[in-house]
Amino acid sequence: MTTSPIIRPYRPEDRPALDDICVRTAHNGEDSRPHYTDPDIFPATFAAPYVHLEPELAFVLDDGRGQAVGYIVGTADTARFAEAFRVTWLPLVAGRHPEPAGRPRTPDEEIAHLLHHPERMVVPELAAYPAHLHIDLLPAWQGRGHGRRLMRTFLATLQDKGVPAVHLAMAAANTRARAFYDRMGFHELHVAEPGAATFLGRGTKELDRL
Repeated sequence: MTTSPIIRPYRPEDRPALDDICVRTAHNGEDSRPHYTDPDIFPATFAAPYVHLEPELAFVLDDGRGQAVGYIVGTADTARFAEAFRVTWLPLVAGRHPEPAGRPRTPDEEIAHLLHHPERMVVPELAAYPAHLHIDLLPAWQGRGHGRRLMRTFLATLQDKGVPAVHLAMAAANTRARAFYDRMGFHELHVAEPGAATFLGRGTKELDRL
């Protein structure tokens, strides 16, 4: 029997698959394992805290056989999430991924620094875009409309919660991701000190254009 991929809410048993997807797409959309000594730092920073703290905003692309092959996660309130990250999530993973002593010197330490400083998420220029998100799909599942479906599901959920707009941060080098976000109606947001990231945002309405 042929089964079709579906978008469904995240389930706790999806966690290993989400971690794997995150690791395999974390380096500018490509596999992070050749570039990092401990690539598990990525899901600990950018995927797992979301399903732990706000599972109601986590959705997966199921291959039709119960296996997650993509996901979208996020928060409805970035300031509140950053506080919960500090208080609730960080104590669970800090021992596994210690904070660098001094200025980060390696790629692993750069991500560990992000993990240990969740307040970095709260950017004054993004106050009108209180939600934020992360979306990743395994390469074989990209370019087939599934990212659009995940995005639409996430934005509709935010809209139902009364959240007016959402933002995301992406590496400028990830040109394929930027093209996708442009198609999804995101536009660039000005941030005074963006670091190495590009910030994009959009409202949660006008989903008929997705």
